[in-house]
Amino acid sequence: MRTLITLMALLAILAPTFFAAETTYLDTALDAARWIQATADYTDHGKVWRADPRDAKSINETLYSGNPGIVLFFIEAYKSTGNQDLLKEARDGADHLLTIFVQEKESGLYEGIAGIGFALTETFKATGNEKYRQGAWQCAAVLAVRAKKAGKGIEWNDTTDIIAGGAGIGLFLLYAARQLKEPSLRDLAIQDARRLIELGRPEKSGLKWAMNPTFERLMPNFSHGTAGIAYFLATLYQETKNREFLDAALEGAKYLQAIATTEGDVCLIFHNEPDGKDLYYLGWCHGPVGSARLFYRLYQVTGDRKWMDWVKRSARGILQSGIPEKQTPGFWNNVSQCCGSAGVAEFFLSLYQITRDRAYLDFSKRLIEQLRAKATRDRDTVRWVQAEHRVKPELLVAQTGYMQGAAGIGMLFLHFDGFERGRKASIVFPDSPF
Repeated sequence: MRTLITLMALLAILAPTFFAAETTYLDTALDAARWIQATADYTDHGKVWRADPRDAKSINETLYSGNPGIVLFFIEAYKSTGNQDLLKEARDGADHLLTIFVQEKESGLYEGIAGIGFALTETFKATGNEKYRQGAWQCAAVLAVRAKKAGKGIEWNDTTDIIAGGAGIGLFLLYAARQLKEPSLRDLAIQDARRLIELGRPEKSGLKWAMNPTFERLMPNFSHGTAGIAYFLATLYQETKNREFLDAALEGAKYLQAIATTEGDVCLIFHNEPDGKDLYYLGWCHGPVGSARLFYRLYQVTGDRKWMDWVKRSARGILQSGIPEKQTPGFWNNVSQCCGSAGVAEFFLSLYQITRDRAYLDFSKRLIEQLRAKATRDRDTVRWVQAEHRVKPELLVAQTGYMQGAAGIGMLFLHFDGFERGRKASIVFPDSPF
C-alpha cells in the first residue's frame, strides 16, 4: 500500500510534465479559445468579451485589447481546424461590431474604427457574407467623411502613430483599398502621408516624428513614433512607387540609425527622449520586434541588403539580452504580443521563415516553452496572468485580447501549428511586412 501511495504521489508530480509534452501547439491555442469563450457576454445582436473577465467595464471595441482582435483569433482558429463553432464565435463578435462601429469616436487602427473595419473585412473573407463586407466598407466611408484638411494633406486627429493616428489609419486604408477593391481609399492614404511628411522634424540628417504636438516624450520606435510612421511611408511607396514616400521613409530610418545603440553589432533604440534614453524595450511597441519591421520593409522595396543587416542587428539585440530566462527593465513579467514573449516569438519565427537561420527558430521555441510554463491551466482551458504595465508590476491580470492577452498568445500557437503543418497564416495584420 505504501508503495502504491508513493507511486501515485510521484505520478501526480510528473503528470503536468507529461501533459505539457503531449500538448500540441494547436491544443494550446484551442484551450485558450475555450477560456475566451467562457468569458463572453451576449448582446441583442451578438457577443462581446471582457478584456478582464472580472470587470464588466473592460469590454471595448479596440483591436488592441477588445472584441475585434478576438474575432480575428477565432477566424484563424477556424481556418486552422475547419471547426464551424469557432467561425460562429467570430460571426457573433462581428455581428456586434456591425451594430456599434458608427458610435466609435476614435479613428485609429489599434484604437478606433480602422481596427473594426479590419476585423469585419477578415470576417467577410472567412464567411463570404456580404453584410460584413458592407460593414467594412462603411467603416472606410466613415474615415473618408471624418478626414479633415490639414496642411498639405489630411488628418483625423492630432496623432501621427500606428496605434491611434495617421500611420495606422493609412495602413488600414491601403489594406481596404486592396481587399474592398476601392482605389479612392489609397488616394486618402496618399493625402494622409503628405500630412505626415509635413509633420516630420529634421534631426541628425534625417526625420523624426512626435506622437502628437502636446505629448512631452518623443518615442522613436514602432507603436508611437518614427519607426511606425516611416513603415507606413515605405509601404505606401511599395504600392505607388512615388519616390517622395520612400525618401521620407529613408529619412526616418536614417534618424533611427543615428540614435541606435550599435555596440556589439546590434540595434537597440531607446524608449523615449528626454528621460528614457537608458531604457530599452524588446517587443513590438517600443523595441526591435516593431522597429525591425521598417528595416525589413525597406529591404523589400529597395533590394538593398544593408536593410536586412539592420533586421539581423535588431534580432541580435534581443538574442544578447538574456531573455527569456532573464528579465530586463524593458522586458518584464509580460507574455503578450505587444510588449512580451508572444510578440518576440512571432518575430523570430518570421525571421526563420525568411532566412532559414536555425538559431532564430530555436530561440522562438525557447520563448514558446516559456509561455507553456507560465500558463495557468484549468482542465481544458488555458490563460496567462501577466503585468501589462511595466510601471505597475503588482497589477497581475489574465486578459482575453489580442495585443495584451490570450487571443494574441493563442494566435502565436496557431502560427506555430501552421508552420509545422506547412499552412500559411490566414490573417496578416496591416502593419506586418511578414
